[in-house]
Formats: sequence, structure tokens, C-alpha cells
Amino acid sequence: MTTARPAPRRRGGLLRPPSPDAAARLFCFPYSGLGASMYRRWPRRVGEVEICLIQPPGRENRMRDPHFGRYEDLAELLVPDLEPWLDRPFGFFGHCGGALAAFATALRLGARGPDCLFVSSQVAPHEGPFGRFLRMTDDELAVELAELTRSLGGEPQPDILALSLRVLRADVTANQRYRLDEPVRLPGRVVAIGWADDREIRPEQMTGWREYATPDRFSSTVLPGAHYEFLSAPTVLFEQFAAGMGASMTEVG
Repeated sequence: MTTARPAPRRRGGLLRPPSPDAAARLFCFPYSGLGASMYRRWPRRVGEVEICLIQPPGRENRMRDPHFGRYEDLAELLVPDLEPWLDRPFGFFGHCGGALAAFATALRLGARGPDCLFVSSQVAPHEGPFGRFLRMTDDELAVELAELTRSLGGEPQPDILALSLRVLRADVTANQRYRLDEPVRLPGRVVAIGWADDREIRPEQMTGWREYATPDRFSSTVLPGAHYEFLSAPTVLFEQFAAGMGASMTEVG
């Protein structure tokens, strides 16, 4: 008698399992075209807050998994993987396209959503899609990928660049397709983070996020640096995390 092989377990959406002793967790979504390794300069914790890295399908150690397609579909895939770890104060962080993926996941969770959503360098969902990346050809996107690779401390390799370009094009398409007809108010805090020298999304283009939280749960800030500054683990960014998550932890306590 032949014994059927069990179906392979679908790999979850987290790069590594969170620690059970963290006081709070911040789930970080990758930038378009990249995976969780983009956060390699970041510490594993910011004070009492553990940095938990999201690994979407179709990249790095999940290269063989099909791309998620739409942000709504990514959220549907992620929620079952995240739910076991939402048992204490938690937040989401995303930059540029990653901010929309983080928001879509927060929206999917509804009333169970994050205590704090940190959105960096992205217009509000009802005011998009927006950005020059959305109008680029593959050749132009390849130039941007090469620049991003160097900003991460690497040197672009043609074969790796080709794989990354395929992921980036799919991520850009997801961004192009994502738009809300009107704002949706989230239950938690929303922190809009702009960058003073950002030529992709200007801080003044992010004011629409104010409509996604009650007035007492919204804040905005402009930090020094350009579009890729967040990759260098700037202390000023972590101070925003500490303040936003600290307020949530105080409420729970």
C-alpha cells in the first residue's frame, strides 16, 4: 500500500518566529522589489519593542512562491500567519509601497488591527496611486534597483538584478491597482512619516493620512534624510517607534 505524502506546509509570512518575551511587536513590511533582508542594518529590538520582519511571497527565501498579486490578497495571506503573535501591543511599519501593504493588512484585521500604523513616504490610499516609479519602464526600474542595491552596501549583479526586477514590476503593479474611494478610519494610531529631502513623496503630500485616525490618534513628522534614509536605521525613526508603541503599551498597562 502506498502512503500518500502530506501536503507541503505553506511557508509563513514572517522571516523568523517572534520572541515570546517581547513586551510589544512591530511588524515591518519590505520596500517594493525587496524582501526582509533590506532591514539587515536594523536591530532586533527597539527598547521593549521587537522588530518582526514580514517576508512576502515571491522573493528571497520565498522565491518559488507565486507573487501575491494585489495588496488585498497579500493581507489575506498574512493574517493567519500573524494572528498567533497579536496577543500584545503591536504595530505595522511600511515605507513607500510597503506602507500600502501594511495599511491593507491593518484594514483586513479590522477592529483587531495594529495599535499603531507607521506609514513612511506614501500618499494616503484614497489619493493614490502616485509616484514616478509607477510610470517607469523596466529599464528605468533596473536603474533604480541598482541604485537601491548600492545604498544597501552591495554591488548590482545582472542575474540578481533580473530576478529583483521581476519582483519589483509585480510590486509596482500592485501599487498601481490600489486605491480607496474614500478614507477608512482605523481603530489605532496612525503616524505619517515624511523625509525632508525625499524627491519621491514630499511630506506635504502625506496630509491625507490624517483622515485615517481620530484626531487624538494621529500624528505626523518630517525626519532628516532622503527616500532611502530609513534603511540606515536612523535613531530619529526609532524614536518615533518608541513614542508610538510606548503610548499603546501604556494604554494596555
